[in-house]
Amino acid sequence: MNRFRSLNPRTWVVVALSAALVISASAIVAFAKNSDDKPVKKKLTGAELYAINCNRCHAERYATERTAAQWKTIMLHMRVRANLPADQAKAILKYLQEDCGN
Repeated sequence: MNRFRSLNPRTWVVVALSAALVISASAIVAFAKNSDDKPVKKKLTGAELYAINCNRCHAERYATERTAAQWKTIMLHMRVRANLPADQAKAILKYLQEDCGN
């Protein structure tokens, strides 16, 4: 039996939306043109990086669900698990800590 047929419709929706997010994120990261027609990379915000990296594996968590200290601990763990570069992890952590309300 095909193992994918056993997935419920909601799972397929999540998979499809995740794939669409990855594709659209690739378009966002694509090179932009400046006035000299030289390609420059767009620097992504913490919110954009969170959407690209964190939503790949699990549902969105709201910043207000945790304290700033808890987000720091979580990001230390997830940086290793998700293989995030230091600058991206710092941007995501800053985004979560700014919006946590603590």
